[in-house]
Amino acid sequence: MRLDIKALSLTSALLWGGCLCVVGLANLVFPPYGDAWLRLVASIYPGYHGPTGLGSVLVVTLYGVVDGAAGGAILGWVYNRAVASART
Repeated sequence: MRLDIKALSLTSALLWGGCLCVVGLANLVFPPYGDAWLRLVASIYPGYHGPTGLGSVLVVTLYGVVDGAAGGAILGWVYNRAVASART
């Protein structure tokens, strides 16, 4: 069974970007929520400096969408290559 790389990429982008968006928004409403997680994410994504406001949530969400899409595409490609080589 082969994976649809576009579908996996879109799904991964929505899940990862959505996760970061929800945690970022929850941190704005309940400030201690997810603070350590958002500091960890800030150490990974350049340009994101932690939970400081709505603009910061938008930046981390965009990073998450792009990162999730790339990760999903790479995972799908590697899986399809592994399945193809296992069949031969």
